[in-house]
Amino acid sequence: MTHILAIDQGTTSTRALIFAFEGTTPRLLASAQIELPQHFPADGWVEHDAAQIWEHTQLVIRQALEKAKLQAAQINSIGITNQRETTVLWDRATGTPLHNAIVWQDRRTGASCEKMKADKPELENWLQDKTGLLADPYFSATKLYWLLEHVPGARDRAEKGELAFGTIDSWLIYKLTGGKVHATDATNASRTLLLNIHTQLWDPELLAYFTIPASVLPQVLDSAADYGLCDPALFGAAIPIRGVAGDQQAAAVGQACLEPGMLKSTYGTGCFALLTTGTTAIRSRNRLLTTIALRISGQTTYALEGSIFVAGAAVQWLRDGLKAITSSTEVEALAAQVESSNGVIVVPAFTGLGAPYWDAGARGAIFGLTRDTSLAHIAKATQESMAFQTMDLIDAFKSDLEGRVGVAATFLIGTIRVDGGMSRNNAVMQELADISGLHVDRPAITETTALGAAYLALLGGGFIPALDAIKSSWQLDRRFSPLPSDLAPRWEKLWKDAVSRVRTN
Repeated sequence: MTHILAIDQGTTSTRALIFAFEGTTPRLLASAQIELPQHFPADGWVEHDAAQIWEHTQLVIRQALEKAKLQAAQINSIGITNQRETTVLWDRATGTPLHNAIVWQDRRTGASCEKMKADKPELENWLQDKTGLLADPYFSATKLYWLLEHVPGARDRAEKGELAFGTIDSWLIYKLTGGKVHATDATNASRTLLLNIHTQLWDPELLAYFTIPASVLPQVLDSAADYGLCDPALFGAAIPIRGVAGDQQAAAVGQACLEPGMLKSTYGTGCFALLTTGTTAIRSRNRLLTTIALRISGQTTYALEGSIFVAGAAVQWLRDGLKAITSSTEVEALAAQVESSNGVIVVPAFTGLGAPYWDAGARGAIFGLTRDTSLAHIAKATQESMAFQTMDLIDAFKSDLEGRVGVAATFLIGTIRVDGGMSRNNAVMQELADISGLHVDRPAITETTALGAAYLALLGGGFIPALDAIKSSWQLDRRFSPLPSDLAPRWEKLWKDAVSRVRTN
């Protein structure tokens, strides 16, 4: 058996999972999880305590080892997967963060992004050419700029080489290795607005535009590589770190979506659909993102991605905001009390709209309320909002691939592989199939994000010859097929109309 420790640091929790592999066949031995407090210092601002993330990471690792009845010396490798774009700036000498981490959902730089676009009309084309991304507060560059400008003394210290920047993977690598390694992988680097995804290098022109000193940046490595050794003082052994990927790219690996045209969608706090495009970096015509899916042995695999900011978080709103349920697992039963949403549409734009709209100023709304509307109707409409948002992404994917000579024939979007917490909600998955018109395949192992990180560590440690070896390990739990219905056009019209009413751009 090969034992792999996967660290899955997400938006709402920090987890450690230990897998035992026989060849490429995984068995989950143990897991531990701690919920991560969210900080909202102002409207549209979202922060995490990076020091607390590190404390939680150490704690869940110790708990997982204890549950698995293993010593650290019995762990062959560590794989790390993480919430992407979330930005940390810390003191290189002490390893102390200068400020709370600014979370990917944070919209504080929205006005700055709009001003940049107004001042430089060609900005988005320029950014898209280099990074595959758009001028949006979602990405790390404007968050890092904000920290350098607003934390007293930060810019001067950064120019002197005293500070380090990183997304959460870099932060954990730095802390795990006792400050010896400051690195990130290509998938996380591709989400910063600072990496040229074609040259695979930090781009001097982008750094100059965002006024980011190169001295704060981590080294960019392959997704399966040597990231150094865990400090033995932490857990009792120097465990090698051998796999790193952003959460959505790791989920695509865990889903074995390795071939061009394969599509996965993760339903967690947000929803992120990733369509693998192989060695071809397709520039979107529909405001999707072109991103690095993987870099293995210097070979880059690209993807088109659609990012939805609120999916499972809408269910948390039903629980914490409306007090309609006491646990997120209750939403399926509540929604099942009614046959339909009765024309109610929920647009969960709590932190703006993501792809394909990219409207930071949009806010959530409920439409179609009548005197007989109940909490059950709102719950069902909240569930359906995940399918409607995914439908928007599917339409954009299909449009982007249409007419691309030598490429389009390779991509056959007929099936979507799903994972994440909401994928266990059967009603949501059936609604997704009905509204999107796609077959929805849920795997036997839904912990695909952590599993993907574990597979990368397995590859990085030389325990498997190539990622292709994992394809046969993917197993289907259940397929949801679209049911015949003449309601789809009406649903789509209601949704499009509702979205148009909340948009500001």
